[in-house]
Amino acid sequence: MKETFEQAEGYLNAIFDGVGFDLHATAKVSDEGGVLDIDGDDAALLRSEGGELLDALEYFVNQSYARTLPQGERIVCDVHSFRAMREAELRAMARHAAERVRASGVAFTFGPMNANERRVLHLSLAEETDLLTESVGEGNTRRLTVSLKVAAKQ
Repeated sequence: MKETFEQAEGYLNAIFDGVGFDLHATAKVSDEGGVLDIDGDDAALLRSEGGELLDALEYFVNQSYARTLPQGERIVCDVHSFRAMREAELRAMARHAAERVRASGVAFTFGPMNANERRVLHLSLAEETDLLTESVGEGNTRRLTVSLKVAAKQ
């Protein structure tokens, strides 16, 4: 597994060198899997537009290397702890949506999100027994809806 992460690191660094970006990837292996931590003067490019370029790089690396990893393992690309900050932001958004749905009784639908972001929201609200989360839509327009559970009539 460590060898795969090191190969992915070299691959990403070759891409950065090839396009002239001042970026460098470093592979780190943890209990959760592998992370390619990216740093350099051009790091802001990867964080802009909600991390779209970072997501694209992660997708590209996983398409190239994930099949050599154990089932369910993925390679995560991160820059300046962007992923952790985004996850904290999503958890706060989930709490806000839950409060809003409880107060108004009206379902709340988030804007389009990728699967990883929707997953964070689902997991953040999973233990809320009065709420239901559901992904709706197709492809790039897939969204997450939070609503009150309807009590079963007896």
